[in-house]
Amino acid sequence: MQTASQKEDMQILSPKTKNLDYVCAWYIKASQYMKNTSVKTAFVSTNSIVQGEHPSTLWKPLMEQGIFINFGVPSFIWNNEAKGKAAVYCVIIGFSYHKTEPNINPYLLKAPNVFIEKRSKPLSNVPKMKKGNEMYDDANLIIEASEYDEFITKEPLAEKYIRHYVGSEEFINKKTRYCLWLLDVSPNDLRKMPLVMQRVEAVKEFRLASKREATRKTADTPTRFSVIHQPESDYILMPVVSSEKREYVPIGFMSPDVIVSYAVFTIPNATLYHFGILTSSVHMAWMRAVCGRLKGDYRYSNTIVYNNFPWPDTNEAGQAEITKLAQNALDARANHPTSTLADLYDPLTMPPDLLKAHKALDNAVMKLYNFPKTQTEPETVAALMQLYQQLTK
Repeated sequence: MQTASQKEDMQILSPKTKNLDYVCAWYIKASQYMKNTSVKTAFVSTNSIVQGEHPSTLWKPLMEQGIFINFGVPSFIWNNEAKGKAAVYCVIIGFSYHKTEPNINPYLLKAPNVFIEKRSKPLSNVPKMKKGNEMYDDANLIIEASEYDEFITKEPLAEKYIRHYVGSEEFINKKTRYCLWLLDVSPNDLRKMPLVMQRVEAVKEFRLASKREATRKTADTPTRFSVIHQPESDYILMPVVSSEKREYVPIGFMSPDVIVSYAVFTIPNATLYHFGILTSSVHMAWMRAVCGRLKGDYRYSNTIVYNNFPWPDTNEAGQAEITKLAQNALDARANHPTSTLADLYDPLTMPPDLLKAHKALDNAVMKLYNFPKTQTEPETVAALMQLYQQLTK
């Protein structure tokens, strides 16, 4: 959302780096002013600078120049008396060219400096995580639950081309939505469905009006989503955005006939073992430390969070134990069929049987890593970062 002038400012300060938040400019300028002095600087700024890509894109070059983080106050909501104020999540960071103890890294952890950079493939030998499908259709390929019956009544042939459609919101809150999935539609069938034809024509016109050349090209295939990453087998679904209030991000297994939106990630051909590790407190600790945030909510990333996560070394017996305990967690969910995942994973309403199943799974995963049960979350993250360093040497 930066203006052209703001982007130009960032290019002047950091010509080799893209995607820096504008607030980073003050850190870069301060580091320039402090060079060869004993001056120390502290800023209150948005918490984005210690999340996602910023530890590597902002802090890595600063630290290579000799900057140290001297203290850090982790994320908190900035309160003010303005009318209609928006929730702003901030950190406070003090930094200088003088080292203090203990070392504080770019994630504001008392741990060695580690820079989790984008990675195109998983660091460990695990299935690849993919982005969901992108429509770019102005909602013309969407059929809401409220209009489904009327649409089918008027266009009965369309029923075989309609699929359940799921993003983070639909998955977590058990909301029903549908989409037109027209990959295999024949021209003959398409011409027999005037209501579908109207929607396809609207998709074509919408894409042609786009400023992006890549999007305009997809106007040639208006029956298809603009980007298709739909799994062909059962898959794990990982929401892109989830509430910061949850101890566990709700994830689950889906069948390939459920079409996913860009608001989720998928892991085709994943097993219960993979589910068990990913839903554990160990992976959740890693996610909370390195993911980006949308305000305070977790914003998961395949290139930052999943692909860099150091999986444990284990044998068949260890995998079998995690598989069994993962199934127990899914069985506990199934004991509450009328509840949404939002209900089940709200810390205030999480049922005791589900909590018990997750804690048993957490303990088993901690054991795989040889982590003590009493280890705190910051200690777990620090240990995982050490593993990450070993794996990337």
